[in-house]
Amino acid sequence: MRSASLESAYRECGRIAAAHGRTYFLATRLLAASRRPAVHALYAFARMVDDIVDHAQRPPTEPAGAVDLIEKRLRTALEQGPETVADAPVLLALTDTITRYDIAPQHFWTFLDSMRMDIPGSAHYRDRYATMAELREYMRGSAAAIGLQLLPVLGTVVPRAEAEPAAAALGEAFQLTNFLRDVGEDLDRGRIYLPLDELTAFGVDQDLLLHCRHTGHTDQRLRRALAHLIAVNRDLYRRADPGIDLLDPRVRPAIRTASTLYAAILTEIEHHDYTVFNTRAVVRRHHRLRVAANHFILR
Repeated sequence: MRSASLESAYRECGRIAAAHGRTYFLATRLLAASRRPAVHALYAFARMVDDIVDHAQRPPTEPAGAVDLIEKRLRTALEQGPETVADAPVLLALTDTITRYDIAPQHFWTFLDSMRMDIPGSAHYRDRYATMAELREYMRGSAAAIGLQLLPVLGTVVPRAEAEPAAAALGEAFQLTNFLRDVGEDLDRGRIYLPLDELTAFGVDQDLLLHCRHTGHTDQRLRRALAHLIAVNRDLYRRADPGIDLLDPRVRPAIRTASTLYAAILTEIEHHDYTVFNTRAVVRRHHRLRVAANHFILR
C-alpha cells in the first residue's frame, strides 16, 4: 500500500500530465488505472526537466546546475531510498515507478544528457544539427529513452529487449513530429531541430527560416523541405507500428491511439499548407475522441 505522501506525489504528476499533454493524457486515460500513475510520473519528470531547459538563459549556471541537482537527487533516491526526495513529489513518484517496474536508470541519465544539449553555454550545448544522424543522437536521449522508460510499465508479450527498437522508434517519431510542428517556437529559442543538410538540399538555410518566422510566410522551398521531412517522419511511425503488437494486449489500444493522433499532427500541417509559423497544428478534440473510441472497438 502506498503512503499518503506517495499517493499525493502521484496525484501531482497526474495534474501535470493533464495540464500539459492533451494527446498524451488522453492515451493514458485509456490504460488500466493501475498503470496510469507510473506513466504520469514519467511524463511529469520529463516535463519538469524540459521546463527548466526551455527557460534557460545565459549564463547557463542556473539551469545546468538544476539539471545536475535533479540527477544527483534521483541517483541518491535510487541508491538510498525514496525518503531522500520526500520533499520533491515528482522525484518521489518517479523513484517509486523506477523501482516498481524495474526500469533501467541508464535511460534517465541518457535523457538528462540530451537535455543538457539544450542549455546555452553548457559543455554539451547544441543548437544546430548538421545531419539526421546527429539529430537522432540527440533524440536517442530526448525521445527514444522515454519510449524505453515506458516499455516496462506497458508490459510486453516478448522479452523486453525484442520490443525496445520499436519503442525507441515510436519515441523518435513523436519527437520529430514536435520538431516539425514547432519550427517557429524553436527558432525563437535560437534552435533548429531539423537536419541542415536535408534543408539545404531544398534551398533552405538559416536566413530563410528566420525570414519565414519574421514574416509568418512559409516559402515554397521550405514547403518542399517540410513535405520531405514529414515523409521521413511517417516512415518512423511505420517502423514503430509492428512493435505495438509486442505490447501487452491491454495497452495496445492506448498506444495505437497515441501513435495515430500524433501522426495526425503531420496531416494537420499539410492541411494548413505548411504554415507552421502562424498556425499551430492541433488535432481537434472530436477527432481525438473518435480515434480513441475506434481503437477500443477494434481491439
